[in-house]
Amino acid sequence: MLYNRPALAVGRGWAFCFAVCPPDFTRCPRKGAGQERPVKPAVWTQRLPWLIVVAAVPLVGMGWLGIARCEDLSGGSGRFLRQQMIWSVLAAGTMLGATLPSYRILCRFSYGAFTLALLLLVVVYLFEPINGARRWIRFGPLGFQPSEFAKVAFVLALARYLMYRENYRRLRGLLLPLGLTLLPVLLILREPDLGTALVFLPVLFVMLFAAGARRVDLAKLVLAGLLVAPLLWTQMSREQQSRVTSLFEQAAPGELADGDAYHLRQAKQVLALGGGWGSLALGQTNDDPAVYHLPEARSDFIFCVLGERLGLPGIAAVLGLFTLLVWRGLAVASATREPFGRLVAVGLVALVAVQVLINTGMTVGLLPITGLSLPLVSYGGSGLVVQGMVLGLLLNIGLRPGYEMTNEPFRWAAASRPGPSETAPRRRKSRRWLPAVRSG
Repeated sequence: MLYNRPALAVGRGWAFCFAVCPPDFTRCPRKGAGQERPVKPAVWTQRLPWLIVVAAVPLVGMGWLGIARCEDLSGGSGRFLRQQMIWSVLAAGTMLGATLPSYRILCRFSYGAFTLALLLLVVVYLFEPINGARRWIRFGPLGFQPSEFAKVAFVLALARYLMYRENYRRLRGLLLPLGLTLLPVLLILREPDLGTALVFLPVLFVMLFAAGARRVDLAKLVLAGLLVAPLLWTQMSREQQSRVTSLFEQAAPGELADGDAYHLRQAKQVLALGGGWGSLALGQTNDDPAVYHLPEARSDFIFCVLGERLGLPGIAAVLGLFTLLVWRGLAVASATREPFGRLVAVGLVALVAVQVLINTGMTVGLLPITGLSLPLVSYGGSGLVVQGMVLGLLLNIGLRPGYEMTNEPFRWAAASRPGPSETAPRRRKSRRWLPAVRSG
């Protein structure tokens, strides 16, 4: 019965959301409408937002450098570095594959992908916990983390729902997007995985703002979230609560720290050991191995390891590359005239930006230790492959910017209506797909 509770919660959540604001499953353009030609190779090279690739490749390389440093400090055999290189190749293939078919195909499968993601988040409870958490679906020696796929599926489903609706401009119309968000959040919190769960709500607000939701309604939604925060606190595990409280109980220099406070203190200590230029240029400044001990260094705290290895220039390079990636992704969204593609681009960029802010913030004591990885840099196969998919979708949207529905990109076109003084009967709204420019 314990394993059936998450599935029951998902079913009740879907029923509540659909009762409050039933979705329209006919929103995507019908098959054959607005078809585009395949992008020619010459056009492909001209339109591809190369700066996204230029920013991503050095970040992956810095991840290799950080993982190699972790292996050096722990006396490892290089197994994790070799695995990360293999996953990087798989991520590159995923990125390339995601650019080939038109992203508009995903519109039809977005709700199905989100439902599949929710089912996978329930399936994880059928597997034995690893380190006290049920986050992985195991296939022999291989493991898959469904919460990583759920992030992308959530963005696709929310983009499809928001792209032509008008009811999200009212407070009641925000209930279904909020319900769609809380379903994966609650399931992921039960794993438990606080870091991944924290990503969804900021992405929701960014996409609602980009779609045109009123600021006053978003402010009311934030106020309601603050009011229910005590209820969310009671649903968090003791370990998750300790990660939040340790943020306000940081140990002073010279004091002993334990638990999550130890993680935070070691993270800041390793980051400070890099000094101005890092151990790669100046050599290791301390011979005591305990000083460099940092749990989950190759995944959650890879930013600290890079700071120790490359110093301030390395930290500035990492943050600068992520800034370039986010800026170019927003430029892709701004240049896209098709609503689904624009909202997907905004959501994917927000997904990357929020993860970077949470990961870097927790390593310096500005945010709780949540166990969230740094995109493209941290060790992990599921995360790296999904991030390759994210970049591939951004490249895909950048290659095909020339489709729009109407002059108002997030509304269905309405047929002309007679004026009040005319006696002609009023015409019903018609939904029509208006391809503006053909690719290629």
